[in-house]
Amino acid sequence: MYRILFMALFVLALAVPAALAQDAAKVDSQHYKVESENSRVRVLRVKYGPHEKSVMHAHPDAVAIFQTDGRIKFTYPGGKTEERDMKAGETLFTPAVVHLPENLSDSDMEVILVELKTPKRKPVPKKPATTNINPSGN
Repeated sequence: MYRILFMALFVLALAVPAALAQDAAKVDSQHYKVESENSRVRVLRVKYGPHEKSVMHAHPDAVAIFQTDGRIKFTYPGGKTEERDMKAGETLFTPAVVHLPENLSDSDMEVILVELKTPKRKPVPKKPATTNINPSGN
């Protein structure tokens, strides 16, 4: 019984941060500014001062264009971390992610993030029901 309870609590602890992750521009407007948006993309300007960190948030698939050199640490739900070096002018495709970034550099970090929107599918029109109409009236 305790094993089942422990496993349920463990799964819940991993799932809650991902479920609570929100739009970066809404939960961290200090670092994320929407520059442009339409039905297909949203362009964010991301600026972190030296050693600043964000809050846990989510992004859809995106393309990052680094404006400055730097080192960044990403913390993911569940506690796993990853550190990356970036160079100004470098571009990178990033699949949808939930994370908490932190600027490890002693200088400002700036990134242009182009978030890709999934096109909304138009509903497929239903075929009209076929009826058997007898032209002779019988």
